[in-house]
Amino acid sequence: MNGYRSEQEEQTAKSEQICCLVEDGNRCKLTAGNASYSKRIQKTVAQRKLKLSLDVNARHIYICEHHKNMIQSVRSKRKRKESEDDHDSLDVSLPLPFHTIVDFCTLQVNTLRRYKRHYKLQTRQGLNKAQLVETIQRHFKQIDCPEKETVAYFIYMVKTNKSKLDQKQDNS
Repeated sequence: MNGYRSEQEEQTAKSEQICCLVEDGNRCKLTAGNASYSKRIQKTVAQRKLKLSLDVNARHIYICEHHKNMIQSVRSKRKRKESEDDHDSLDVSLPLPFHTIVDFCTLQVNTLRRYKRHYKLQTRQGLNKAQLVETIQRHFKQIDCPEKETVAYFIYMVKTNKSKLDQKQDNS
């Protein structure tokens, strides 16, 4: 009435929107999601020569999940600049049983610095948390761990109610 939509009217209008893209000359009939067909995305589509275009009659620029996933799958990931000693690092694309993912971003900066100090990692001074995490992840992926012996040792220690610290006290 006053030119503004109520929240309920806004929700019904959004649920009725269909994808604004035309693929191979046919307008997409899928329901539009939150992803928009921005100028940057249009540039990516043009560079990758996808047969997608914006429908001139569409009153919005929202696209469906199908097209969003299609565009994301062809986007190239930017590679970070690596130093010369990084080229001999392990391949990150190993299957899950052989490669465990650890999220070092959840750790505090002091913990990351202690890890760096413990393993005597060579880095420049004044690294921020993101740079420290990247360095530590690279190092962590290179650590070789004999899985069977480690698991067997862990089970032995649990069954005997001992810890590695107990062994050090016994030797003293």
